[in-house]
Amino acid sequence: MKKEPMILRPAYKDYLWGGDRLKSEFNKETDISPLAESWECSVHPSGESIIANGDFSGMSLKEVLEKHPDFMGTHPDRKFGFPILVKLIDARSKLSVQVHPDDEYALANENGEHGKIEMWYVLDAAPGSEVIYGFSHDTDEVKIRRSIEKGNIEKYLNKVKVRKDDVLLVKPGMVHAIGDGVLIAEIQESSDLTYRLFDYDRTDINGKKRELHIDKAMETLSFERTGSPRQPLRVLRYKNGCATEFLCRCKYFEVHRMLINTVESDLSFVDYSSDELSFRILLCIEGDAEMQSESIKKGDCVFIPAGTDFRIKGKAEFLDIRA
Repeated sequence: MKKEPMILRPAYKDYLWGGDRLKSEFNKETDISPLAESWECSVHPSGESIIANGDFSGMSLKEVLEKHPDFMGTHPDRKFGFPILVKLIDARSKLSVQVHPDDEYALANENGEHGKIEMWYVLDAAPGSEVIYGFSHDTDEVKIRRSIEKGNIEKYLNKVKVRKDDVLLVKPGMVHAIGDGVLIAEIQESSDLTYRLFDYDRTDINGKKRELHIDKAMETLSFERTGSPRQPLRVLRYKNGCATEFLCRCKYFEVHRMLINTVESDLSFVDYSSDELSFRILLCIEGDAEMQSESIKKGDCVFIPAGTDFRIKGKAEFLDIRA
């Protein structure tokens, strides 16, 4: 079977804090409302991506990778399966105050599920928008449990103003939340584990409060002061109608921003530090392009098997992701 870029059809989530911008601005076609998240590239059973073109059209990405594991490349972590989940998130209201466990805790306590590290790329943010990014000063379990009971945990939280194009890495153990008015692309470890500490006493459409996971959160939280996130040094590299800049790297993924402005350009020259052969995921966050005669528009996500030669043309901006 020929290797070729695969346009992905996402899974959608209707969490109560979502809005409608993924429909109006990112071309998402669904009756789900509110539309909080689209899981653009996912093999996770909570929401699998479906191939929308080519020889594998109609199959899930998980099915394709199980039949063709070589599509994932030679990175040593492939023995644990496909490592990445890519989302678009529209927070019309603020998300719950939460924490994710690391792999060691998750594998021991969550039936083989992995922990979660995630990167946020801010696609847009209303003036004055904030995220919660760790604790504002050192604290401890007793104080945090008491603050949850009293409903004043926010006094311990580190609130950081964000704007379009910001990058934030959220490590396991860090208390965090996306604030209202923030639209992000999230690149994360393939996991659906979230421990909620506080949800502002909100209720869903059935009048029920969402479950909290305080005991598990306390076992995974880092209670030390976090400080403000440091933005990466942003250096654009230009070559043949394509500009790229490095955004983030961790154990499971690395992310670059890529700008295309050309009639035709071979993208195989994009420079990465890793020598391992890897798949690539291109998430179009602005503009339009054409790849192997397939039309790519804002909001589209493309999985490119490891070792695939491809060509792209147009005027567009992508997040370029690989393991």
